Amino acid sequence: MRKPRDFDAELKVLNERAKQLQARKIHQFGELVLATGADALSSEELIGLLLGGVENKDASAREVWRKRGAAFFQRTRRAVSGSQGDPSGNASN
Repeated sequence: MRKPRDFDAELKVLNERAKQLQARKIHQFGELVLATGADALSSEELIGLLLGGVENKDASAREVWRKRGAAFFQRTRRAVSGSQGDPSGNASN
């Protein structure tokens, strides 16, 4: 005879995983704010900027933002891969 499933335990595990994913998402967003230098903005300025972006429905503007974001991540990846040989983490350019 098969052992009955413990739905409560499975639900508990799924809820814990969802909490971990949400915490990771928040942490990564904070890392992005720091990496872009947006931490120099006040909270009000940063939120205003984000709200303006969300409210903007212009597809061409959003495409420009997407390309700039992709270019940022490409630069970041190159900087990280270039600094792996230097234990201090500084890229040698």
